[in-house]
Amino acid sequence: MQRGVDVGYGLDTVRGDATHPVNQGLACQRGVSETADPEGEWLTRPLVRRDGELVSTTWDIALARVIENFSDALDTSPHAVAVLGSGQQTNESAYALGKLARGGFGTRYYDANTTLCMASAVTAYYDAFGSDAPPCTYEDIPDAERHVVWGANPAVAHPVMFRWIAQAANEDGKEMVVVDPVETQTAEKADVHVSPDPGGDLALARAVLARVVETDRVDEAFVAEATVGFEDLLADLPDAAEAAAEAGVPMEQVELLADAFDYKTLVYWGMGVNQSVQGTDTAGALIDCCLATGNLRPGSGPFSLTGQANSMGTRVCSSKGGWPGQRDFDDPEARADVAEEWDVPVERLPDDTGPGPVGTVEAIEDGPVDAVYAVATNPVAGMPDATTVAQNLDDAFLVVQDAFMTETAELADVVLPAATWGETEGTTMNMERTVSRVRAASDVPRGVRTDLDIIATLGDRLADGLFGDVTPSSVFDEFVGLTEGTMADCSGISYERLEAETAVRWPAPDTETGGGYRYYRSPDEAEPDTGAVADGGLSPSESWTFPTPSGRARFAGGTGRDLPESPDEAYPLTLTNGREADGYNTGVRSRERDPDAPVARVHPETVAAHEAELAGEERRTRIESRRGAIEARVEPDDSIPEGMVWLSIHHPATNELTVPETDPDSDEPNFKQCAVRFGDGD
Repeated sequence: MQRGVDVGYGLDTVRGDATHPVNQGLACQRGVSETADPEGEWLTRPLVRRDGELVSTTWDIALARVIENFSDALDTSPHAVAVLGSGQQTNESAYALGKLARGGFGTRYYDANTTLCMASAVTAYYDAFGSDAPPCTYEDIPDAERHVVWGANPAVAHPVMFRWIAQAANEDGKEMVVVDPVETQTAEKADVHVSPDPGGDLALARAVLARVVETDRVDEAFVAEATVGFEDLLADLPDAAEAAAEAGVPMEQVELLADAFDYKTLVYWGMGVNQSVQGTDTAGALIDCCLATGNLRPGSGPFSLTGQANSMGTRVCSSKGGWPGQRDFDDPEARADVAEEWDVPVERLPDDTGPGPVGTVEAIEDGPVDAVYAVATNPVAGMPDATTVAQNLDDAFLVVQDAFMTETAELADVVLPAATWGETEGTTMNMERTVSRVRAASDVPRGVRTDLDIIATLGDRLADGLFGDVTPSSVFDEFVGLTEGTMADCSGISYERLEAETAVRWPAPDTETGGGYRYYRSPDEAEPDTGAVADGGLSPSESWTFPTPSGRARFAGGTGRDLPESPDEAYPLTLTNGREADGYNTGVRSRERDPDAPVARVHPETVAAHEAELAGEERRTRIESRRGAIEARVEPDDSIPEGMVWLSIHHPATNELTVPETDPDSDEPNFKQCAVRFGDGD
């Protein structure tokens, strides 16, 4: 809940809503401070580049320049304009941007930014269940008996949700186990901390599954009735001890993790799993552990943690990996329905979903991308191998639409100032599929326009009146109409219903119902909530139905691919990164434009071994990878494993070092692990 200032623009107070079923009055302090009193440079006027400098201008001049350059590019190819969106938009803005990119331009070079954080989990969910999004909800957290947090630090990144987890795990007979190379704030509060080697998550997950099999703890009835592919999984399953050794974890801890799956277990994972060339396989292995042990009932299951405020909404709304409502991108009927709703020729819609953001930016150098429209995203700081990203974007006609000045905006040819959350009407969707209202608490400052207004204006000028007169509610109604009958059916949700009920979880196919645990049917339920039809043979007491061809869940059994870069003699240290409590994404709301050198957290023994390369009392040094070098201040920290260098993902310098290699299944970059070395501080 927000309250505007008495005079002028901005917010005076931000607090949680005690009536909301998810936060119950709790609020993330990071979001509070960044909304009410942000430190970033607020954009209040359009900017255009003249003689190499960004200068203030009018909206008419700025938009005319965008329209002229985008029109020239689109005359050569629909794929000449790339669009980069964000999980920081409302559902309405995300939907409109996808409509412009896919239906207005027809470009395949479009990404909603969630590929940088959630694509591996999304791919694993589709592979296993035929649908995106966790089967479980927040309501399952109090009922779980074991909470396994893997490659995530929700105490920092998801503080409201972590309150749910910590309270549940503190009850008698319940435990929290954290799997992370680093002793994070979450690990400090856990009953057990398991620390694999960097990049060892897939080997460890397969070791746990192998141990479950070796000790006859498979839920054979569930596997037989509700899954396919288990025999193929067994054929490629490693010896548990060998996989544990590969992961750098003693067998006693593998046994402890295997024991956890004997209980009602929720497995939460985050960027430490997803942001890897093995991300899809590792997420799939965690789902495999749940399937093999029957942990796909209320109070248990695989629960991926989103990386941005509206990652789920962007995935469901934005036409990136599928059409609205999780319609299959390749389905001719779905394509025809979307084209009819948008009133565009079906042949204008691109034939495939295109590459992720790495491939999109590479297409500037290799063709055919000539122009880029970046909305609420900061790829110069947020993408791997950031120096190359900046060089490529600098070669394109770059339009940046954002509320704050960013490293990407500094390279732009046109900057369009957009309203931020407290000035915006719309909806958002959290990681458990719950849709909530976003309400403006302050007027939009003069010189600033909402994302939806800007997108609709460009769409009408560049795509023959694609939008017409729009409001957030009319766009929401159009979106939910397209989801009717789909796996992510939101057709029973309206602004009026949200006003009355505060929040509604999909699937919500009518005005009275809302979704609960997915795929599972208890004995007293007549029909599952997915609407899919199983192929028979299910238990009369409980059953599962999945939107897959067989109606059953599918084991993944991925064996992984080699990590792109391991330490060697030339680069003997391993870089990883993580979130800080006072930062969000690339930190443009919470830091100065020119931040000091980042702090590198390093184990004291590693610091001692490299003392000669550290200068002065602040231990300043250069951290070098094969792609770049940055200056940093080294801080001894025994929560970091020996041989590792930890940097904040929010600092704009961090991604000058990371590798651009991506998961071949999800296109998600390998942010979390690469080889580095210390320089001499020169």
